Amino acid sequence: MMLKTFLSKKNISHLKRECIAGLTTFLTMSYILAVNPLILGSTGMDKGAVFVATCLAAALGSFLMGALANYPIALAPSMSLNIYFAYIVVGQLAYSWQITLGAVFISGCLFAMMTFIGVRQWLIHFLPFSLKIGIMSGIGFFLALIGLKNLNLIGLHPHLFFDFSHFFQIEVLLALLGLFLIFILERYHVIGAIFISILIITGLGILFHLVSFSGIIAAPPSLKPIFLKLQFPDIFDLKLMFATLIFLFVTLFDNTGTLIAVLSQAKLISENGKIKKLPQALFADSLANIVGALLGTSSTGSYIESATGVRAGGRTGLTAIVVSFFFLLSLGFAPLINMIPPYASSPALIYVAFLMSKNLKYLFTTELIELIPGLITAFAIPLSFSIATGVTLGFLSHAVLIVLTNRREKISWGIGFLTFLSFLYLILQFT
Repeated sequence: MMLKTFLSKKNISHLKRECIAGLTTFLTMSYILAVNPLILGSTGMDKGAVFVATCLAAALGSFLMGALANYPIALAPSMSLNIYFAYIVVGQLAYSWQITLGAVFISGCLFAMMTFIGVRQWLIHFLPFSLKIGIMSGIGFFLALIGLKNLNLIGLHPHLFFDFSHFFQIEVLLALLGLFLIFILERYHVIGAIFISILIITGLGILFHLVSFSGIIAAPPSLKPIFLKLQFPDIFDLKLMFATLIFLFVTLFDNTGTLIAVLSQAKLISENGKIKKLPQALFADSLANIVGALLGTSSTGSYIESATGVRAGGRTGLTAIVVSFFFLLSLGFAPLINMIPPYASSPALIYVAFLMSKNLKYLFTTELIELIPGLITAFAIPLSFSIATGVTLGFLSHAVLIVLTNRREKISWGIGFLTFLSFLYLILQFT
């Protein structure tokens, strides 16, 4: 009887729609399988092992989101926080990737605790809208810089920030072609535009003998080089404590914003604006962060690309579970992923940067006391090549403007606490 009910036309139609939505979401976000190993590999981590960790973390996170919250939202290592992990905490602050994984693990545990005791709502309430927009836009600009740096178009130069001496190298031209392909394919709503562009540019690299073909299917690489290799940082290390808070806050606000955006499109938010299973969704995300750090990858987050699956008809957690299945299936395609060169993946960074930074326009609808800190945050992040420095300057400028304009209604002890941390961070940074 149950089998007959399940096989009814209505249920089969629903199952088919959710499966198509899951495949759509996977293809749209699958570029992370190529990009994440390249970014984290720059820290000395084994790229093959990072690929496996990426697949497993994305599969687990997406499955938990589907099973616990019943939402059509997929998770994978965050495209902003992997950059922060590799180029700031490891690259600039000179911490080992093992210590940085420990910071990711701690931020995941804190995120889980905050979900249980309801601190999340409090944090979202006191963080100014302008700083939320400024942080995400600034990270977008930062991603673009990383993409351009990978193409050798920017870097250290005695006179110039941009160096166009490499502009006509075939790798740069292929990257520009890849970026053009992404925009054209997205313009015509082609499913998996970013992934298709990466494959085409990699194929051209093989054709021009820039890339060696090493096969498509093989047994997954070993996870051993990075599995359970995290090390816990010194609790009195204030710089690393601030870095851990950056992991925490970016994960918190980015995921909340993504959840609201995708669920609004799916019409799964009540009329009074409440999200019924938000604690379960955030718990799924925090658990994925914790397990991801144990596996050996950077912070996990909800992907805005899930909106493509919603557009394809996904409305339940089955969509996310289908995404989870495809990430597990991807484990057998490590040779194909390892062939992808930086000039094929850099266009993905630049395009995602464009999507993140275009929200900057919303700052210009706010009053001056909000506009200025938001702009300072957005531009200080790429100009200082430091997310933490940009965020601290944003908090400090916001506090100064509140005092100068005597806007007492904008003062809260939460803002005061973060401003104090920002002040401490700058003292440590420049002394």
